[in-house]
Amino acid sequence: MNSALSKIDRQILWLNRVIVTFLVVITIVPLIYVLVASFMDPATLINKGISFNPKDWTIQGYQRVFADDSILRGFVNSLFYSFSFSLLTVFITMITAYPLSRPNLAGKKIIMTFFVITMFVGGGLIPTYLLVKNLGMLDSVWAIIIPGAINVWNIILARTYFSALPKELSEAATIDGANDLQILFKVMLPLAKPIMFVLFLYAFVGQWNSYFDAMIYIKDPDLQPLQLVLRNILIQNQPSQDMVGANTAMAEMKQIAELIKYATIVISSLPLIIMYPFFQKYFDKGVLVGSVKG
Repeated sequence: MNSALSKIDRQILWLNRVIVTFLVVITIVPLIYVLVASFMDPATLINKGISFNPKDWTIQGYQRVFADDSILRGFVNSLFYSFSFSLLTVFITMITAYPLSRPNLAGKKIIMTFFVITMFVGGGLIPTYLLVKNLGMLDSVWAIIIPGAINVWNIILARTYFSALPKELSEAATIDGANDLQILFKVMLPLAKPIMFVLFLYAFVGQWNSYFDAMIYIKDPDLQPLQLVLRNILIQNQPSQDMVGANTAMAEMKQIAELIKYATIVISSLPLIIMYPFFQKYFDKGVLVGSVKG
């Protein structure tokens, strides 16, 4: 097969391999660095850098992280926010996208025009904050879950996916006496699992990595997600007193903060790393089918 390729084709193929290899390297090297650094002795890490010698390793960083209640509480909060937000987003997207994919929906173009306008024109931070405040959602879980639950781009992807499904399926269900809700939940949604898993993963990753909304709307430490705790450690370099101890010198505190920083990065990445293999078989199919037909 390779003998049938022209010279320029082989050159392009090798160029693609070089580019892909480069991208893989620049992606994997930082991950390995963070993983190894999370097990490193802080003094050795600061003075010599990472080492693959097990004698220079320690689990002190993970012990200090798990000893802090705010880390565990933030981790549980982030899981709750991410799962709740993702489920709500997928549900709203599906029940909105399916009617918009039907050719006989009255006012479909007007509705889509209104949706698309909201992609480019937003109310801004202050009006959004005032709206959340007037709705009584400040310092509650609803301030994190509800405001961003509707994503127009996700609706467009799901609508495109539904439009690509055979029309004969809904026609046959209609002949059998099924109404629109029955067609949606019993016929269309089982076929829409790829795009649903893709949208769920998009929403989960976005919410898991988000901290700005919680920083604006949540003041109660018991409701703060993991990302706000990480912000204090990674940006402000201020680990909690439970992590560093009461009589820790400033120099040692900086070393401990450096160690805890990498340990928290690894811990916060675990849910996404664990989830992706289960979603991978749906990911490529959902993205491709949802983007082919416009």
